[in-house]
Amino acid sequence: MKKLLFLLFVSSYALASFGQCASWEGSANKDELENYHVIYRQFMKNQNYAGAFENWNKVFAIAPSADGKRDIQYMDGIELYKDKFTKATSEADKEAAKKAALAIYDQLVNCVSSKAIPCDGEDCVNKKLAFVYGRKAFDMFYTFNMPYDENMEAINKAIEFGGNDNEYIIFAPAASISVYQFQNKLMEKAKVADLYKKLNEIADHQINNNANLSAYYTQAKENMNGTFATIEDQIFDCEYFKEKFQPEFESDPDNPTVLKKLILTLKEKGCGEDDEFMMQLNSQWSKYAAQENERIQSEYEANNPAYVAKKLYEEGKFGEAIEKYDEAISGENDPQKKALLLFGKASIQFRKLGQYGAARATAYEAAKLKPNWGRPYMLIGDMYGKTAGSCGDSWTQRLAIIAAIDKYAYARSIDGEVAGEASGRIGTYSRSLPDQEMGFMRGVKEGQSASVGCWIGESVRVRYK
Repeated sequence: MKKLLFLLFVSSYALASFGQCASWEGSANKDELENYHVIYRQFMKNQNYAGAFENWNKVFAIAPSADGKRDIQYMDGIELYKDKFTKATSEADKEAAKKAALAIYDQLVNCVSSKAIPCDGEDCVNKKLAFVYGRKAFDMFYTFNMPYDENMEAINKAIEFGGNDNEYIIFAPAASISVYQFQNKLMEKAKVADLYKKLNEIADHQINNNANLSAYYTQAKENMNGTFATIEDQIFDCEYFKEKFQPEFESDPDNPTVLKKLILTLKEKGCGEDDEFMMQLNSQWSKYAAQENERIQSEYEANNPAYVAKKLYEEGKFGEAIEKYDEAISGENDPQKKALLLFGKASIQFRKLGQYGAARATAYEAAKLKPNWGRPYMLIGDMYGKTAGSCGDSWTQRLAIIAAIDKYAYARSIDGEVAGEASGRIGTYSRSLPDQEMGFMRGVKEGQSASVGCWIGESVRVRYK
């Protein structure tokens, strides 16, 4: 503790004397400072933070901006104090390290804002400020567990300065904080909706214009919107969702995956069948269904060796892939190998062809051949979960969710390799269990058996939230 506070004191004293943005250019100790810089950077590369800190502190105290053209020593200092924070054994040391890291962030903001660190043009300054505020927000959320109001202030600053040029690292903290604050009546509906739109605009801009990082922004957007999904229905109506999804449809109107997703999603968001956009989607889906049926019929005429199945799958020729799987299955005598082939077939039937009944039957075949294998039951659980929303009224849909949970639970009980995944699914779907009121209206007590109906056609033991 004393050592850390001493180092902080040294740095603070030096900064007060030489300036928060000072460089070693013109310094009588230039060579010495450059040497400290080279030494600590080598320690950083080797992740020897203890060795790095001593030398970093020596150069940072006098020349925080190095040669006056870069911010690397500021960012390195933040990393070093983050390391001290995580390794600290007392709350006092943790607090000191946190304050030091945040102080360097503020110091860097001042240096960038004042253009003490050269930056070509206002856009450059704003982008750099957005970067700094974004990294600060990330660290405040994940490392320092800062108050949400302070964290959101940094996020808003990043968005204010950077606009569409913000890093994807702000998505998760922004989504988590705003959802929490909205649910606890600490953030207004309009502000959450505005933040949601801004973050998605950033993501879409980067996905379309930043080829190197497009995949990262795509994944971050999906995760972010998954968080927002818990309150999306509370802050937006059908018109919003139409506006949100119409560009996706227009960019690829013949994509059945997109069509199916949009139809189901917009129905869930309250869009009626008489809505003009919904009518357009349904019409396009009908055309696809007719074409798909014809394609599948023709693909069944193919006759190739089993190893071609994988290639056909990769080509998107799912009907032909199924046929090849059938050939492979009929000629395979090893139960373990046959089980894997059956599972591959079931996966295509379900995920690519939407043949839920057939997929379930195939999955059960696979399970019989390979005892204590949880994957087939996970697959069946996924089928039930995916189709629950189309299984009749709200009561029947929730019974379908119970059926899905039962499959995940059984998979977990027999196969440790899927236990973690199964537990995650169970946790997610448990939020959609029926409540006591729904059961009371139907005279169904907890523990009683009820028929799911729909295509599932199973009975489940009813339980409530």
